[in-house]
Amino acid sequence: MKLGLKILFVVAVFNLNAVAQSRSVDSLKQLLIKAPPDSNRVNMLLGIAETYYFSVPDSCLVYSLQARELAKKLQLAAAEARALNFSGEALRFKGDYPGSLRMQFDALKLYRKIKDLESEAKSLGFIGFTYIQFGEYRKGLQYLFPSSEISLKMSNKIKYTFDLTNIGNAYDLLGMYDSALYYQRKSIESYIGLKHGPLKSLTLTHLGNAYAHKGQVDSAMAIYNRALDNCFLINDKVNISNIQTKIAQLFSEQKKYDSSIKYARLAFANGNSSNQRLAVMESGLLLSSLYRIMKNPDSALLYQDRAMAMKDSLYGPQKFRQLQLLVLGEQQRHQQTELEQEQYKNKIKYIILFIVLGVFLLLSFLLLRNIRVQKKAKAKVEAAFAELKDAQKQLIQREKMASLGELTAGIAHEIQNPLNFVNNFSEVNKELLAEMKVEIDKGNIDDAKVIANDVMANEEKINHHGKRADAIVKGMLQHSRSNTGQKELIDINTLCDEYLRLSYHGLRAKDKSFNAKFETDFDPSLPKINVVPQEMGRVILNLINNAFYAVSERKKLNEAGYEPSVIVSTKTENEKVIISLIDNGTGIPKNIVDKIFQPFYTTKPAGSGTGLGLSLAYDIVTKGHGGELSLRTPSEKVESKEGEGTEFVILLPVL
Repeated sequence: MKLGLKILFVVAVFNLNAVAQSRSVDSLKQLLIKAPPDSNRVNMLLGIAETYYFSVPDSCLVYSLQARELAKKLQLAAAEARALNFSGEALRFKGDYPGSLRMQFDALKLYRKIKDLESEAKSLGFIGFTYIQFGEYRKGLQYLFPSSEISLKMSNKIKYTFDLTNIGNAYDLLGMYDSALYYQRKSIESYIGLKHGPLKSLTLTHLGNAYAHKGQVDSAMAIYNRALDNCFLINDKVNISNIQTKIAQLFSEQKKYDSSIKYARLAFANGNSSNQRLAVMESGLLLSSLYRIMKNPDSALLYQDRAMAMKDSLYGPQKFRQLQLLVLGEQQRHQQTELEQEQYKNKIKYIILFIVLGVFLLLSFLLLRNIRVQKKAKAKVEAAFAELKDAQKQLIQREKMASLGELTAGIAHEIQNPLNFVNNFSEVNKELLAEMKVEIDKGNIDDAKVIANDVMANEEKINHHGKRADAIVKGMLQHSRSNTGQKELIDINTLCDEYLRLSYHGLRAKDKSFNAKFETDFDPSLPKINVVPQEMGRVILNLINNAFYAVSERKKLNEAGYEPSVIVSTKTENEKVIISLIDNGTGIPKNIVDKIFQPFYTTKPAGSGTGLGLSLAYDIVTKGHGGELSLRTPSEKVESKEGEGTEFVILLPVL
């Protein structure tokens, strides 16, 4: 009886919301009839498009495109970008992912032009969300992470929550369920205090997915039902089909086929009514499978045909070609911008060249008067040079001996370091095994298994650190070995992003007090390049570890207003991929800049490092990949001022 009253209540609210929405749209349409072609008309069109945003994507697309044309004519960049956002989302609802991305990229360009950072984050989030629905999960994460960082910085909780739940969904689809559950829980926490009905449906659905994949079926079903109630309550036509499909899948896994068919058919009908092809495809495939199990081949074939038709329209070869053309267009547009900038720089260079030439001629005239004096000084310079060469030989010998002493101390400490880890993890395992014994005695087998997994993980760490001492000695030999790794075409943005987070969380795991701000500025049109992933990852990880070490050391100085920061950026220039790693740490003293790439030289305290990291990185980049580990000019190896931070730059050939 209570369940029936609840259903009647949510249906009544559903109908009231629909009536209110219809009246609002009708009012705007009446005002639109007499509205002149000005900014007010643009706002009315955007208002109607927004009303249809979560209910009728076809109508949303029509009015948003009208708003875009008028805003473009009136040169209202912000309104044009907002219309592009609505158009892109409408196309995504309809399953036209390349078209949606094209609209969102155009909006992103406008927002960056008018320097609207908060709206830029919105477009980045839409792009990431669309890539995920298109099956490009890691590509989606490349846009969602910077979007979430901006949203958090701008205190936009709704946008931040949207980004978090989509990041969790991407990890869920990648099969990384622990990471997925972590971000979904963060999104639920972030949603507290907000009133955004569709976002609540989305976050609950994604949380249910995470619990379902973790095997917690009862929790997943309860959360799906909460999400479904919310859809009825707010007239949410966007998420309802997906939720009903997820409930049907859970019933199917429990072999409750009648209930599964009921919810799958509701999902199929709702997906058709709201023109959501992805929902129709997923529910159709599920219905086809269920009817085969129920020995109903006609219905199974019917839904299979409809689902496959939707699948072709969403992911067929034509869609992939459109996506490729979109990416190519973005690359060409980026290259055109770079070309214009390069032409402007060349113009400035020519002006400077003429000025320098004039100064050079003047100096040449003056220098001719001093030739006789220079001839007399030449003999003295040659004698001084000979003395300098002798002094240099002695200095090199002393530096070699000093480096050997530092290396010996470093290796001794580094061998002791992994042994300390072995001892520490052994003590931890002893405590864990005692806890596991207690849990077994209590009959808590699941808790005991969790502790056993921790013990196994610690054993792997013991094995890992036990081999580190051997790796230190082998590291000294790697300078003389040729690279045997297999080169592959990889996405440098993904590689940098993964190792940045790996380095940060690795340092956090070792030192809970460590904290630093890290940012990325990746070129989305960066081409894939041919490198050895393991070797290049080692270079990037080493440089990022050094950056975090530098900011950590400066943080210990307790400078007022100091905030540790590490920035990793990528771009293409002159047929080369440029990777820049900047920190605001302690910097490198000028008197040792020329030594940092020498084998066995380290700026860290004795025993904190062997001095092989930068030397190996230099060899991997220059000898193994034909690149440079430098700044803008080949003569400089590092740009650094003591106390002001450091910037390393890796240049790799595109081909």
